[in-house]
Amino acid sequence: MLHKTVLISALVLAGVVTATSQQPEKRAEVLVVGVYHMANPGRDVFNMQADDVLAPKRQAEIAQLLEVLKKFQPTKIAIEADMYGRRPQEYADYLAGKHTLSRNENDQIGYRLAKELGHKAIYPVDADGDFPHQRFMNYAKGSGRAKELEALLNDIGNMVKAQNEYLKSHTVLETLLYMNADQKVTDDVGYYYRQAHFGEPGDWAGPDLVSDWFRRNMRIYSNIVRLIDSPNERVLVIYGAGHLGWLRHNFSSDPTIRLRKLAEFVK
Repeated sequence: MLHKTVLISALVLAGVVTATSQQPEKRAEVLVVGVYHMANPGRDVFNMQADDVLAPKRQAEIAQLLEVLKKFQPTKIAIEADMYGRRPQEYADYLAGKHTLSRNENDQIGYRLAKELGHKAIYPVDADGDFPHQRFMNYAKGSGRAKELEALLNDIGNMVKAQNEYLKSHTVLETLLYMNADQKVTDDVGYYYRQAHFGEPGDWAGPDLVSDWFRRNMRIYSNIVRLIDSPNERVLVIYGAGHLGWLRHNFSSDPTIRLRKLAEFVK
């Protein structure tokens, strides 16, 4: 009598049984949540203007968001912060009652959720990278494409304004669902590719800018992958929405990881 495993393998090869009918391989899961910068640091080319997340209304909405994120059952929480900075100690201080939460999304989402889940540590995973925006601007203007550049920047600015207006009349969770919707993420990545049109042989200003952005996100992806110790790991990643499409692409392309999305847990 054939051993069961040998029999199944033979049937798969013969086309009688498909490989997908077998038990799927267990994979680590990663949920990337793209967020707006709640403390208004103003570090991006275009910035949303968030209202006070410490206001009672927004605090209640943050609590609602955390209940949704708990459904993912994260084993680790990764945040947009310097890997060698103050955040791990600051989180330890928060657990000890020695740190007051700031308006930053790392505090409001990352720290609060990690504490409520009983996590002993938080995991900064950011990576420095070049973003030669001024070189890109100089090339576009110097090559006689100032009007094309202006149109692109207006489109990006209008996108950010639309996000501002959406936040004014919606909850934090609703706003993040809007920002994490598939079509919205695709559109956001598209703005980067439009910038890659500005270049020529010998001066690839736009393509270099996009390539440097891609490299930074690959490094962030690598830092997150290093947190995965087993197929049972579930890593929640909290990051500025400008990174979302790139990180989603990285994780969805990794055959060892199952990418999850925020909308899956709002039911």
